Amino acid sequence: MRVYLRQPQRSDAKECIENGKQSILLHRPWVFPVTTESGFMDYLARLDSKRDEGYLVCRKVDDRIVGQININEIIRGAMDGAFIAYWAFVGWEREGYMTEGLALVLDEAFGPLRLHRLEINIQPANTRSLALVKRLGLTKEGFSKRYLKVDGEWRDHERWAVLAEDWDARGGAVWVLQNLRRAHASESLD
Repeated sequence: MRVYLRQPQRSDAKECIENGKQSILLHRPWVFPVTTESGFMDYLARLDSKRDEGYLVCRKVDDRIVGQININEIIRGAMDGAFIAYWAFVGWEREGYMTEGLALVLDEAFGPLRLHRLEINIQPANTRSLALVKRLGLTKEGFSKRYLKVDGEWRDHERWAVLAEDWDARGGAVWVLQNLRRAHASESLD
């Protein structure tokens, strides 16, 4: 693994805000990373609840924040599920960091957080996010017309999900990422 996860802190505001500002064109119209001090403080306050968990994806080599992943709207009880949102910051996209980071978050969600089901909703034109969930073996469950209001417009989304038992059966983050590396190495040889 080239990355690790950690909880966001007040001291991360400057780097996260700057990364968010630089990443605006990369992410519109799919997501809107925080670009203001008040937005970052609101984000931290939201993480104080039991309904949301946030993670910064950091490179081991230099501790740089390369992306962000959130587990949102955690529903306990009969569902024990939640929704995932993520984004890489500009300059760090297409390096595989978010694949590693999301795999680690799935381990966290199905391990210490004891969730059963995670869902990721992705706009159909967001090909990079669709490729990421496919690499990790999530299952496409359907299509939701005008599912979420993003940037003032109701937008269609594909629904992708993974269950704890399916993730565990694959061997979790370490096994999944080892297999991805093997597949990438064999493609390079062809």
